[in-house]
Amino acid sequence: MKQILLITDGCSNVGESPVLAAAHALQEGITVNVVGVVDYGTIGDIGSREIADIAKAGGGLSRIVGTPQLAQTIQMMTRKTVVQTIQQAVNKEVKKILGEGSLEQLPPLQRSQVVSVVDELTETSALRIALLIDASASMKPKLAAVEEAIRDLALSLEAREGRSEISVFHFPGRTSSEDAVLDLDWTNDLSGIRSLFSRMRMRGATPTGPAIFKVLEHYRYDTLDGYRSGLAEEHNEREGMIGGYVV
Repeated sequence: MKQILLITDGCSNVGESPVLAAAHALQEGITVNVVGVVDYGTIGDIGSREIADIAKAGGGLSRIVGTPQLAQTIQMMTRKTVVQTIQQAVNKEVKKILGEGSLEQLPPLQRSQVVSVVDELTETSALRIALLIDASASMKPKLAAVEEAIRDLALSLEAREGRSEISVFHFPGRTSSEDAVLDLDWTNDLSGIRSLFSRMRMRGATPTGPAIFKVLEHYRYDTLDGYRSGLAEEHNEREGMIGGYVV
């Protein structure tokens, strides 16, 4: 399973629409979750609407939170999206077998067995999360909370049975032609997270759409072929597990 987690505090103002970019991500099997971060006041109607629209287009969740709730919110959204993705796969398999039927129409014993499979897959499925951090100037006071939240997320992913990896991007880049910067490539090693925040330079523009497209490009063209083949094997195994309970 693949996710983009966008952490921002306001509106995009450069380049392509982030809603369009999120829709492209969903078409490629990548869920986009969005967290709007405030330290005081509000993001505003335009920013709030954009955050909700990005998440909706990307098939994900959106929340607007203060910095004290950031870590808990990120973990909750990540897990909830994993469960949602697995449930969608389960419902798809059930419909293949039962036609227009649903999970609720299964006999109680079979239904409880399928629910157990969903719980198991939530903990064991391979997961990749690309964190996309708004590093525009207004985010500077919130960066410490973002760093802490990412460390907490990485620790929670380490506790999963399944393979979990994080990559970290920030935007805008170092020059006007650089939409986003890859700070940390796919890893489950926490040691590099703290140092990468000290290297970030906060800037004014907010090219959210181009930054999402940059992350999509990384998902498409990264060289970790073993992960991709592992996902294919896992998908086949998951279908077999689900089908075994509903036939």
